[in-house]
Amino acid sequence: MTDLSVNNLVKSFEIGRNVLDGLSFTVTAGERVGILGHNGCGKTTLFRILTGELRADEGEIAVAPNKRMGLISQIPVYPEGFTTEMVLKDAHRRLYKISERMEELTVQMESDQSPALLREYDKLQEDFRRLGGYEMDVDRARVANGLDISPAMLEQEFASLSGGEKTRVNLARLILENTDILLLDEPTNHLDLRATEWLEDYLLHFKGTVLAISHDRYFLDKVVQRCIEISDGKAEFYSGNYSFYAEERQRRFEEKLKKYEKDQAKIEQLTRAAEQMHLWAFMGNDKLHKRAFSMEKRIEKLSRSEKPTEQRKLNVKFKEREFVGDEVLVMDGIEKGYSGRVLFSGLDALVTGGERIALIGDNGTGKSTLVKLIMNVEKPDKGWLYLGPTVRTAYLPQLVGFSNEQRSALDTMLWDCRCQPQEARDRLAAFGFRGEDVMTPVGALSGGEKSRLRLCMLMGGDINFLILDEPTNHLDIASREWMEDALSDYEQTLLFVSHDRYFIDKFATRIWELKDGHITDFRGGYKEFSAWRERQALVTQIEKQKEREQPKEKKPKPERPKNNDKAIARLEREIQRQEEKIAELDKLAEENGSDYQKLMEIQAEKDELDTALMELYERWEALNG
Repeated sequence: MTDLSVNNLVKSFEIGRNVLDGLSFTVTAGERVGILGHNGCGKTTLFRILTGELRADEGEIAVAPNKRMGLISQIPVYPEGFTTEMVLKDAHRRLYKISERMEELTVQMESDQSPALLREYDKLQEDFRRLGGYEMDVDRARVANGLDISPAMLEQEFASLSGGEKTRVNLARLILENTDILLLDEPTNHLDLRATEWLEDYLLHFKGTVLAISHDRYFLDKVVQRCIEISDGKAEFYSGNYSFYAEERQRRFEEKLKKYEKDQAKIEQLTRAAEQMHLWAFMGNDKLHKRAFSMEKRIEKLSRSEKPTEQRKLNVKFKEREFVGDEVLVMDGIEKGYSGRVLFSGLDALVTGGERIALIGDNGTGKSTLVKLIMNVEKPDKGWLYLGPTVRTAYLPQLVGFSNEQRSALDTMLWDCRCQPQEARDRLAAFGFRGEDVMTPVGALSGGEKSRLRLCMLMGGDINFLILDEPTNHLDIASREWMEDALSDYEQTLLFVSHDRYFIDKFATRIWELKDGHITDFRGGYKEFSAWRERQALVTQIEKQKEREQPKEKKPKPERPKNNDKAIARLEREIQRQEEKIAELDKLAEENGSDYQKLMEIQAEKDELDTALMELYERWEALNG
């Protein structure tokens, strides 16, 4: 069954240039599709047309009946004073209306037991159960916990959140609404690794349809089943994930290039033959003119094909300073905190020449702070940190700034790097700044362009310890590949903070995971680290299972009471006490509906009480038998 059909979509924002130019595709129910293409090709425009925010100039869109569509990047405006928790509860507004009506009917049925009221109540109760009304508090806590929406954030006004936090909350709201067709526009941009992995797991089990625009290649590999590339306003289809797309796209390019070269050779051959035919025709054989004209028509047809082009790759290399010695970086007992909160303590590490270290961890664990300590931008509260005497560092921060935002990219290179104009232009061109681009003021550049320019400037210095803080954060796939090209030949020490698992997997030979104030130091790449982490989780799970299955001490069988009536009365009092305890836990669960961890603890205690209660029921039945 088709969930979404797009037919011959056309959209332009300026005369003579169509962003979408006859775009057509269909998506079947339950498919997970990646929407790919360079920046400006029309991916976000397509999503805005699908949700009705923009109107197409031509074409048709058909959505399956009764299917709801939700776009993550569209953040609704809520009334003043609306907290994050209210936003999440708004996803269950239908259930709350059903609950309110059930309460009204309960009051009415105290004095009116008419069949009509009973039927309405029964129907509402069944709808409430079917739509997950009894689990909605637990669901909210589960989704909030998975997307790093803390209890403090739940209490905050939604309007006061940052753009990234609003995106996370909006994603949680759409998940809780059970939207049928999810449109995800860069969903992992504001998520750390743990939250990204949670989202991936959710989408893999999601029964609805997903269309995702993303520059996170690892995410695309894991989640999407096929890719649609928007190129020149039209759709090109690839029946696999991102890795399949990248390989197949290259194969198709090589095929097109071979065909073009073959056509050029044919044009050359036909041109020579046509010229010869015309020459012979002038010597008395007029029929040969006709054959020559036929050949020229074929030449004209073959000449219409354009030479296929691919993204230009970087041809640049870092100027490296040879490292001499055994120690690049030594940390001993490092501790750092702010406002009474300790971010990390007791950090010890030794880094030697040529290592490539990925520093990973959840948002707020102190990764950027640790980088600032290494760069001597900040001082540790305790411990000491030492860089080897021949170490020369270069640092690419997460938010790139320049001394004068009014200077052009070219003037910034000339001023800060002290290089000749031609060298500056050559280096800028290698990083995609060509023609008039070099005259753009650096303050007007996008975040990704600023990162590219700063990296271009760093490459001119003699360095042997390169530190990058979220280097791919604002970059599209092409720019990420440019950066990877630039780093691929760098052989000195590299330390980088990143959530980009594709980038981590490509470069890291050592993983530092900063968690709960301590570093887990793993020597190996990201795939090996992920496999090790899964094994550790499995071992922990098995140990907990063994603890639960430990044989309990057998309780001595109670002597059969001589007076059954007294024994039954005691059991009934005990049963009442157990039922009251369970009722108290149910009330406590309602009060802690937003605390996922607390709910799990309450449920575990309730399970124990339920088991004990069943035993009491069995004894009561035996005495009454």
